[in-house]
Amino acid sequence: MDAQSQQQAGPVKKKETRGRKPKPKEEKKDDHQQHAKLKKSQQNATVDDKYTQWKSLVPILYDWLANHNLVWPSLSCRWGPQLEQATYKNRQRLYLSEQTDGSVPNTLVIANCEVVKPRVAAAEHISQFNEEARSPFVKKYKTIIHPGEVNRIRELPQNTKIVATHTDSPDVLIWDVEAQPNRHAVLGATTSRPDLILTGHQDNAEFALALCPTEPYVLSGGKDKTVVLWSIQDHIAASTTDPAATKSPGSIIKNSKSGDGNDKATDGPTVAPRGIYYGHEDTVEDVAFCPSSSQEFCSVGDDSCLILWDARVGSSPAVKVEKAHDADVHCVDWNPLNDNLILTGSADNSVRLFDRRNLTSEGVGAPIYKFEGHTAAVLCVQWCPDKSSVFGSSAEDGLLNIWDYDKVSKKERTPKGPTSPPGLFFQHAGHRDKVVDFHWNASDPWTVVSVSDDCDSTGGGGTLQIWRMSDLIYRPEEEVLAELEKFKSHVVSCASKP
Repeated sequence: MDAQSQQQAGPVKKKETRGRKPKPKEEKKDDHQQHAKLKKSQQNATVDDKYTQWKSLVPILYDWLANHNLVWPSLSCRWGPQLEQATYKNRQRLYLSEQTDGSVPNTLVIANCEVVKPRVAAAEHISQFNEEARSPFVKKYKTIIHPGEVNRIRELPQNTKIVATHTDSPDVLIWDVEAQPNRHAVLGATTSRPDLILTGHQDNAEFALALCPTEPYVLSGGKDKTVVLWSIQDHIAASTTDPAATKSPGSIIKNSKSGDGNDKATDGPTVAPRGIYYGHEDTVEDVAFCPSSSQEFCSVGDDSCLILWDARVGSSPAVKVEKAHDADVHCVDWNPLNDNLILTGSADNSVRLFDRRNLTSEGVGAPIYKFEGHTAAVLCVQWCPDKSSVFGSSAEDGLLNIWDYDKVSKKERTPKGPTSPPGLFFQHAGHRDKVVDFHWNASDPWTVVSVSDDCDSTGGGGTLQIWRMSDLIYRPEEEVLAELEKFKSHVVSCASKP
């Protein structure tokens, strides 16, 4: 059944995936749910207490924070290109999704975001936000009606106006977000037409999606237990004889005009894979490219495995770590500043750090460290683009933890007493439910966008937050102490003046 037929048939019940199922809005009014709400009241009170404590510390912990209430949960959030730089703030694209209950179509949202520069926002200003309101810093720019819910969004590094999306289908959809027409998401509206469709999976591919930093390559994993590799350049070469077309990296040359939503066709031109890779024994949950090679990549899945691949030597694993975690592995990221280091996050609540130099072809090799600071399944891990030892992890416990592996000393590896987990130096607790995705901003250092699905805990849709911790937290200690001493001297001198 295609997306248009599904819409005509009425609302479709959402799948249960990693705790990400939104509660249909019409059900929230049903009397039979009141009892369940009462049972959750004690748990919600604990969440509210933690949130209230966090909010009181916002002026101290953050250099800037914007809270944006979403009507519908977003399962993915990504920074797009920077559009404009100004004295006090920069304007930048932001890619989001709207995962609805079927009363209106699912959408891919392109927003414009005002990112306030460091040390500009006043402390009292960043703490004064209304949880139920939309932030003035985030404005919707364009809506694309997506054929199915948007489970993943990834931008093409060679041209960040082009994004790939995963939905509940075997295909990967490619969108030129600037060329796509703006659509009004109303029930019965036909879906927008993808600029390109990447085919090759034999079953749904919902979450595992990555785009290569060095070439216009796309990587995907799915329920068919395979990892599939495509090149967008293959479509450009096949669809045009114009030599100038191939000189624009990451561009998409269409076979026909994009659908404007008034025609019935939702299919775009298709591209077959360059390679299909076999080695997992269960659903592939996430994939990542080696930052320095378009031919090397890795994948993780529900078989608890971490697999490293090399397209130059065939379709079998180069290295297979059989027991990377003690449960399903949900996420993986390859360090962009040190391509020996790979992070994984799992339903066993832990994040593990692997050094590929320690792994052998037989899959022998243990993680060089286990980070244990979450109390629920880890959904997303990502290295910080500004410091090679720093990374973030978000989980179903509602927390987004920021870690620094350099802070894990030998003494800290055997902690005594109720101390913070080794390496954990910041905890973003602004979300009141599972943090399903986050993304470091490569254009604005130490700035993060994060989204949570707040249907169950707050009765709302979702929450988007854009935030930057105070630089006193992550800068070198001696540098911070020197600045504070200078400030102290300034205060003393001012106080001594008549």
